[in-house]
Amino acid sequence: MDEQDWLVDRFEEHRTHLKAVAYRMLGSVADAEDAVQESWLRVSRAGAGEVENLGAWLTTIVARVCLNMLRARKTARELDATRSARSVSGTDRADPEEEALLADSVGLALLVVLDRLVPAERLAFVMHDMFDLPFEEIAQILGRSPAAARQLASRARRRVRGAVPASGRDRARQREVVEAFLTATRTGDFQGLMAVLDPEVVLRADPSAVPRGAETVLHGAPAVVAAARAYAGFARFTQIVLVNGGAGLLVAPRGRLMRVLTFRVVGGRIVGIDVIADPDRLPDLDLAMLGRAAGGAGS
Repeated sequence: MDEQDWLVDRFEEHRTHLKAVAYRMLGSVADAEDAVQESWLRVSRAGAGEVENLGAWLTTIVARVCLNMLRARKTARELDATRSARSVSGTDRADPEEEALLADSVGLALLVVLDRLVPAERLAFVMHDMFDLPFEEIAQILGRSPAAARQLASRARRRVRGAVPASGRDRARQREVVEAFLTATRTGDFQGLMAVLDPEVVLRADPSAVPRGAETVLHGAPAVVAAARAYAGFARFTQIVLVNGGAGLLVAPRGRLMRVLTFRVVGGRIVGIDVIADPDRLPDLDLAMLGRAAGGAGS
């Protein structure tokens, strides 16, 4: 077997891992496949030479390719802020079932929050917290010092993992009520849903969140329950997160942010719900995970 054939075989052995790295970096199956393919082109031209740790070497190559793709994506978004963030990537070419499985394995909410990090933060967090790459190696990819790479990961970790600010029982109760709302919607327990809604609850939705011609403002628990029943199919794509510091929900099929729900809770019941789907409003929301999003690292 010549060196090129050997390299092909070794690359294929690492392909699954490399695709997992690229998917967490890019949040798209099609982009991950493109990154792995571009990495192979670089590897095939360079050759393995005297590389001692082939797996680590391939991982850093994929990380560099992904970083370039993230920076290009960010530039494209800035040039055309009205375009969907996902339209920059080639996700239409992906297998929807594979995309859904990968999104579920990573976590819908985590994919959405990762997408809000700047490229350097995302690389530092993903490569260190998810794949245990030392900061010395991350620093080489980023062209920064190990201390700077550590700081980037720490900053990203604070945004990703989030924590409910300490503000007493009201904050904890809000989370319990929102979780009860989601559980009741997922299970079809609409009597249970009625129990967490104030009788005079008001739901306000962006026009883009409802079918054309549908009401954007609903008054009263029965109307809100009816709306929840109509959208119950999206419950499996919904997760609880921090939204501007309070407990809320995001809806993200295949990890693609579709809408965000914020809640006003008084006396243990929901008195107001805002459904945000306007692409001009969604980027302004401060989203973070509740609790630990991924294992593996201190700051």
